[in-house]
Amino acid sequence: MALGDDILISPDLTLQKDWVKGKIIEMEDNSFVGTVISAETEDGNVFFGRANYFKEL
Repeated sequence: MALGDDILISPDLTLQKDWVKGKIIEMEDNSFVGTVISAETEDGNVFFGRANYFKEL
């Protein structure tokens, strides 16, 4: 995964029934939890969390 990639965001973050499509807008290497990804959905909502809450399309 890299900046600008289209991904799916887990329902655990979005509180939706299914995985939601988004685009990676920021990635950070956090020394406590590993890689943290921020992703924006088509409607402008931004979600962030550990990399395991995201999957590639």
